[in-house]
Amino acid sequence: MRPTGKYRYLTLEDRKKIEAWHKLGDRPTDIAGRLSVHYTTIYKELQRGATGELDENQREGYSAELAERRLRANFKRRGKKPIAESLPTGG
Repeated sequence: MRPTGKYRYLTLEDRKKIEAWHKLGDRPTDIAGRLSVHYTTIYKELQRGATGELDENQREGYSAELAERRLRANFKRRGKKPIAESLPTGG
């Protein structure tokens, strides 16, 4: 994981671990403990990589690759906000 202040982003390797443990039927709280992240991080990650199909454990499927693609798309969309041209100038 890459440190950014007191927060960290999950890496693709972390996502692959989440995918493997999720397929085994592990609970999100157990996965969070193994990765040393808050359990809500895992719940959000499972939503990000949701495949729309049920897995063999009758839970929402998760794809690390899909989660990574969605994350990168979100980062691209962030961008800088345009500055309004109608702001009054000081002079």
